Amino acid sequence: MHDTAAPITVISSMATRQVLNDLADVYMQHAGQRVTVESVGGVAAARRIEDNEVFDVVVLASDVIARLAEAGRVDATSRVGIARSGIAVAVAAGAARPSIDSGAAVREAVLAARSIGYSTGPSGAHLVRLFEGWGIADAIASRIVQAPPGVAVGTLIARGEVELGFQQMSELIGVAGVDIVGPLPDDVQALTVFEGAVCATARAPAESRALLAFMAAPENDEIRQRYGMEPAR
Repeated sequence: MHDTAAPITVISSMATRQVLNDLADVYMQHAGQRVTVESVGGVAAARRIEDNEVFDVVVLASDVIARLAEAGRVDATSRVGIARSGIAVAVAAGAARPSIDSGAAVREAVLAARSIGYSTGPSGAHLVRLFEGWGIADAIASRIVQAPPGVAVGTLIARGEVELGFQQMSELIGVAGVDIVGPLPDDVQALTVFEGAVCATARAPAESRALLAFMAAPENDEIRQRYGMEPAR
């Protein structure tokens, strides 16, 4: 039996930081079990799991969790969808909001922007493919500002380093100095499913499975929605 005085340790990317912290707080009230969440850049989180750093649970994009499962770094049978997240567009607070009603409108907004910011995570990878597909990657290359791992695009917007920013909606909500224009339109949107799994190094595997079941449960959908996320079911 796991000592409830010892916290269940979770590592995640920044995209799920807020929702996991809220879920951890509710779980403490519900089960009396402490949970600590460390959120870092997704690439760094995956590397730490690959290096067998001791954590009970990892929450990352589903394709990364699949890779960790294949490598034996997480228990493949423990995988559970935590949330589905879309990409949003943001500008500095009070700045003019470009039209983003369609993919064509977003393309025009990007071409008109003095600087364009995106992350090193799944949303950034999607933007890179989108710009290449639109045939504008070379034209805007000098205006691209990629946020360093673990740094929110919203922070760069608020500082004035980025005029038009793209990131997971959950990472833009609540950032001071930033206005969210809205989600990317359906024709260019990409939804990322974030999954949780029990780590191979877990000290409390049974309790970790119970935590994951709680995090995925429908009664916690309001917490997901608070941060612009949907259930992954």
